[in-house]
Amino acid sequence: MGIARLALCICVVACAACGADNTVQVWQGQEIDKHETGEFLRFNLYKLNGAEKTSTLLVIGGVHGDEPGGYFAPALLATHYKITKGALWVVPNLNFESIVLTRRGLYGDMNRKFASVRADDPDYLSVNTVKEIALDPEVDLVMNLHDGHGFYRERWENTIFNPKAWGQTLVIDQKKLSDVKFGNMDEIAKRVVDKLSVHMASDHHYFRVKNTETRYKDEEMQRSLTYFAITNLKPAFGQETSKNIDALAIKVEYHLRSIEEFMHIMGIEFERDFELSYEGVQQVLNDYGTLKINDRINFSLLDLRSILRFVPLHADGSDRFIFDHPLGAVKKIGDRYDVFIGNKRISALYPQAFDGDCTLPQVSVSIDDQNGSLFSMGETFNVKKHFVIEPIDGIRANVIGFSVDGVENETGMAIAKSRLIPRFSENVRGSIYRVEFYKDNSFCGMINASFTK
Repeated sequence: MGIARLALCICVVACAACGADNTVQVWQGQEIDKHETGEFLRFNLYKLNGAEKTSTLLVIGGVHGDEPGGYFAPALLATHYKITKGALWVVPNLNFESIVLTRRGLYGDMNRKFASVRADDPDYLSVNTVKEIALDPEVDLVMNLHDGHGFYRERWENTIFNPKAWGQTLVIDQKKLSDVKFGNMDEIAKRVVDKLSVHMASDHHYFRVKNTETRYKDEEMQRSLTYFAITNLKPAFGQETSKNIDALAIKVEYHLRSIEEFMHIMGIEFERDFELSYEGVQQVLNDYGTLKINDRINFSLLDLRSILRFVPLHADGSDRFIFDHPLGAVKKIGDRYDVFIGNKRISALYPQAFDGDCTLPQVSVSIDDQNGSLFSMGETFNVKKHFVIEPIDGIRANVIGFSVDGVENETGMAIAKSRLIPRFSENVRGSIYRVEFYKDNSFCGMINASFTK
């Protein structure tokens, strides 16, 4: 299948935007789960808890891998929101493998497995784990995010605007749950839809409440995540933006506005670090964060070249890839590693294999004629004019893109940007260059030189 070792890419995920007083937990269930058909990515759970308890909202994204609005929106929740009161639990990447491959469901429709799922189904662990999370006593309300076909209308207009369409709806399985907190689902849905109607990018984008009356009218929906929740007395809503809206930022903005209104209703207070507008959402969507490899290599994914060659990796394939973006993943294809954020391929890494390792905690770099500063492996330093790597006993430095005939160890040499070959830079703008360190034939690590004006 060509998906082996994907699970290694998400074993550690950082929340770059979360404050010190905001508790963030990541479900530690992403170990490789081997089946006859391969090895599988597992999802993450973020718990963002405020100082004071009120209610807990669980937001689940990515049950369908071909609906990017449904997983990029919760990814922004996990990394760009801070909860100050109440709690927000986020699963941005439930069907992670299908997300990377842009498939609705690699092993069938996951949203039709919540009534029952076979033990030999590759989705078995994900489905049953997220069911346990939804039934946690702390969870008061469940949202399942999607992108659906067309634009829902009560009356038939055409193949795009009709009663069978799912796009631009807030879906409920029934009107209410009696004697349950937030059980007035129809009233809540109408309030959220009314709030959304104020912020439409186009007039025809307006939302409507879609009650599937699942118990009586929709046997297929009886196998869905939301119906599983309400049969266990958990109020649940499906949020569907339209696949016929091309701009991802618009769909993500609609999802986030809806979620924020749910949080207002539930007494959950929050802060976010961007403006909730098309432009603001677009900006944070383009922030892919960083990729750390083996704690010795660090790449900024913003403006990263589409191909990087001679990346020092282990010959035995035991490399550890760590993203600070919830949707970061690596897929090995032949002799390369494709780097993904969600369904977006960011770069392809072509490795140079090394058998041995060496330990090099820090190196000293003199920058712009200033005395040497210490940097750890993976760090980036800024330089305006030139830099000099201070000599280290037994260690050879290799500045990628710099070459002097007959010189193998490039320590002690003043290196200006004008002496570097732009096509060997890490980023498209040609401003960041790798400095690698070796002991004999073992790779020790690298730092990054970032030239600034």
